[in-house]
Amino acid sequence: MTGATSCLNGLCPYFTMFPLDFPLRILQRMAVRGDTVLDPFCGRGTTNLAARIVGIESLGVDSSKVAVAITAAKLVAVDVADIVNEARCMLADRKARHVPVGEFWDWAFHASVLDGLCRLREALLEDCSAATRVALRGIVLGALHGPKQKTFPGYLSNQSPRTYAPKPSYATRYWQSRQLVPEPVDIMAVIERRAVRYYGTPTACAGVARLGDSRNPVALEPPSPGTRFRWVITSPPYYGMRTYVADQWLRNWFVGGPDHVDYTCREQVAHSSPAIFASELRQVWLNAAAVCTSDAHLVVRFGGIPDRRVDPLDLIERSLSDSGWRIAGVRDAGTATEGKRQADSFLRTRSKPVVEYDVWAVRC
Repeated sequence: MTGATSCLNGLCPYFTMFPLDFPLRILQRMAVRGDTVLDPFCGRGTTNLAARIVGIESLGVDSSKVAVAITAAKLVAVDVADIVNEARCMLADRKARHVPVGEFWDWAFHASVLDGLCRLREALLEDCSAATRVALRGIVLGALHGPKQKTFPGYLSNQSPRTYAPKPSYATRYWQSRQLVPEPVDIMAVIERRAVRYYGTPTACAGVARLGDSRNPVALEPPSPGTRFRWVITSPPYYGMRTYVADQWLRNWFVGGPDHVDYTCREQVAHSSPAIFASELRQVWLNAAAVCTSDAHLVVRFGGIPDRRVDPLDLIERSLSDSGWRIAGVRDAGTATEGKRQADSFLRTRSKPVVEYDVWAVRC
């Protein structure tokens, strides 16, 4: 079950994701039957997938619709044939009511592909409650944009990064200067290949993904009455990293956002100063402590970005002061592997990775 389920880790790439091995090693070594896991900044659901692999319940919370959609798709058990039939019906039984127009959209997707995407988008926005639809939405999000492949198409867009949605002006100039035109990709073929890859082996499922702001206590309430969390394993936004929605704007469009880049930072931890950032993180830790067992553990992976002259370890330690948690240990988690950093795949100048830390804390 572990190998089959862990394939879901590749369902949809996401900027600033941490490795599956980080939460998985902790839970495999230390969690016991009946434990529950909370990730208040779940991103693409890595902690929740680790909990599923281990066989324990989890809750993942994020303020990004894209993040919650990806996480939810990693927590369902579905049949490949059902996913394929659902997609085929959506494409055959309806017409798109609204198709984005403009130079970017003309160059990003072949007209037939964009029309099909809009049919799927509108059907899923009307109803995405069934597990089959949750899985289909995750599959399309993962295939929405990425590089052209030499064998058969794996992505639906013109040449693009897979982790990060290119900004319209830059992307259009790039495609035009290189005469890269979008291809009439077979949407159903892409969906079917991905459905087999990620859902081809039946497995048990567990866990809940919730759209919410973890600074609000209601967002972290356990899914089942009487349940309390024994583990909180998470990686909050690094100070200064505020472009999650903008960096995922195409996927954000697919889950109901606008058809242009949204640079606002609604419902995100404030980055106006280190003190305010630490204070808002502290509120999340307080909220988490309120729904945890008395012997709960909090594990936080935290680092920094090169253009912010702030000591990440000092910042995370300040956030944990008077938070309901006591720091029990700090471990150097190293840096992102040189040559494999996602940021370097779409930045013109390679950045110098900042040291990351794993901070362990226990309930006070």
